[in-house]
Amino acid sequence: MIKLATPPGHAVVIASGGLDSTTVAYWLASLGSRMTLLSFDYGQRHRKELDHARDVAQLLNASHEVVDLTSVGRLLGGSALTDTAVQVPDGHYSDQSMRATVVPNRNMIMLSVAVGAAVAAGADAVAFGAHAGDHPIYPDCRSEFFDQFAETARAATNGFHAEGFDLIAPFLALTKADIVTVGVQVGVPFERTWSCYKGGPVHCGTCGTCTERREAFEVAGVEDPTEYATGEGR
Repeated sequence: MIKLATPPGHAVVIASGGLDSTTVAYWLASLGSRMTLLSFDYGQRHRKELDHARDVAQLLNASHEVVDLTSVGRLLGGSALTDTAVQVPDGHYSDQSMRATVVPNRNMIMLSVAVGAAVAAGADAVAFGAHAGDHPIYPDCRSEFFDQFAETARAATNGFHAEGFDLIAPFLALTKADIVTVGVQVGVPFERTWSCYKGGPVHCGTCGTCTERREAFEVAGVEDPTEYATGEGR
């Protein structure tokens, strides 16, 4: 289990309703932290994830806010997540197919809003669930970005943020299978999380994120409770 020297008293968690961010939230809850879950509507085609984030917040008895970034999302075209003219890639991600899912500067934008919300609320931490599998293509999921952003965020809010204010990305060195293992330890209801980028009535089972999700459960040796439109699953 991942350890923190001092768990936050109140953390703002960037919550997509997905497996990674939900595990972050449950992990913090297991440490006794109070949480505000912060989700973002940026016009993503899989907006269904916001309903799952809301469900997770209710399960954790945590407050939940949805930030409307749809006007910003319209400026971030060219991604399969925000542009219906770009096809969501199926199968195992290659570097090239994964690039199709990049929303320019998305995590930077979300983290900036989360830091502002945390400072305003007197929270002493911001947390998000980027993991090692994101690093090759997503520049705003890498440790060097996160370290520099954390330093900048503390400088930008100096004199206003809570004592000991920190930014937490506990899964930066973990695989998605590792996250499933942590999720089991902290009681994550995996069936209540959403990963599919196509945003249909159930997980499609074929897109890159569904493929990653299925393999994570398999590698972790954990039964996958997800309902998929194609292939194996509940």
